[in-house]
Amino acid sequence: MTIELRGAAPDQWDYLFDRVERAFHAETEAVEKRAMWRGVSEFDRLTTAWDGDELVGTAGLHSFRMTVPGGGLLDTAGVTMVTVQPTHTRRGILRSMMRRQLDALRDGGEPVAVLTASEPAIYGRFGYGIATQEMSGAIDTARVRLTVPAAPSGAFRLRLVAPDDPGALAACEDVYAASVAGRAGMLARQPHWEQLGIVDAPAVRRGAGPLMCVLAESGGEVRGYARYAVAIRSGGENEVRLRNIAALDPAAYAELWRYLLSIDLTGSVRFGSLPVDDALLHLVSDPRRCALALADGLHLRLVDVGAALAARAYSVPVDVVLDVADAFCPWNAGRWRLSGDASGATCERTTDPADIALDAKELAAAYLGGPTLGAMAGAALLHELRPGALPLTSAAFHTTPAPWLPHGF
Repeated sequence: MTIELRGAAPDQWDYLFDRVERAFHAETEAVEKRAMWRGVSEFDRLTTAWDGDELVGTAGLHSFRMTVPGGGLLDTAGVTMVTVQPTHTRRGILRSMMRRQLDALRDGGEPVAVLTASEPAIYGRFGYGIATQEMSGAIDTARVRLTVPAAPSGAFRLRLVAPDDPGALAACEDVYAASVAGRAGMLARQPHWEQLGIVDAPAVRRGAGPLMCVLAESGGEVRGYARYAVAIRSGGENEVRLRNIAALDPAAYAELWRYLLSIDLTGSVRFGSLPVDDALLHLVSDPRRCALALADGLHLRLVDVGAALAARAYSVPVDVVLDVADAFCPWNAGRWRLSGDASGATCERTTDPADIALDAKELAAAYLGGPTLGAMAGAALLHELRPGALPLTSAAFHTTPAPWLPHGF
């Protein structure tokens, strides 16, 4: 079998997307959603694998800017639409596409790649570590009450608007943009990506009604928003399905949650992705009645260890030599001296003795400040070579608030 890797052209979009859906065993996307994905796809960054005239593999890249610890934005490649057709698995096609992608990213100077994984176990062998988690749940509104911060009477006006209303959409995007710098892992929204939050068609509702958008306004300014739909259930226990929520201050955030939990003729509020340290945990009266669960979020790969580690800030001063192993991207392997603090960092090659030995996968998992190096050491995934180096380095990498990916791609 001879497999040829090529690029992709816009006129191949429907054929390519059909093959992506087939590989994921997915239902056919609504016309509106397919059009949205086409609008954000970068055809010059798509890789396709062909067996003769048959498309058997795909892998794409998005050009993102992601917040890293310290609040800076880092050019980041978002890996997407990675598929191999079921007739061609376990023949090295995925490995070849990953090789092509990472070599191109190195040549192009993008120090970090990220993805969301359909199967988390797949990407570890290519050096991706799980860098963020996300929290889901379903709040039993009959048994859970909120502790809402005190605010002046009438401080907020709640207003329902069409999600695609241009003025409302722009206001929501302003709220989102204001929150990007405050949490590592968040993505600065590129053109057309605002459509991801408002795509709505009967074919994608999965039993819910039309998408709604509620604004929390104060002094004529939009301070927060929530987008949701209501799924009709028998017996009156209808379910509010939250798509996304954001606010500029704690009072507006709590007011939006108060609204969601008080919608008449509903019995629960289901949410799919919140940060693991979200304020909701401290607003609800009974977390046990919220069916909380954690899942992996962003998988991250250090394409250039030196450039990536130098691009973020560190919670406490650190001066450490890391001995990095990297079988898939051997240009990263070797000893690196990381020196940094809250104002910035440098990371350069060194011949000095190593303080900590670890794989690029574990270093990637710790990069955004969520999973700690100390916890990984407890699982024997890395090794302290100089006594005392690990606790300080682990504290330096760790950040608050917890990193979080706001939406998939």
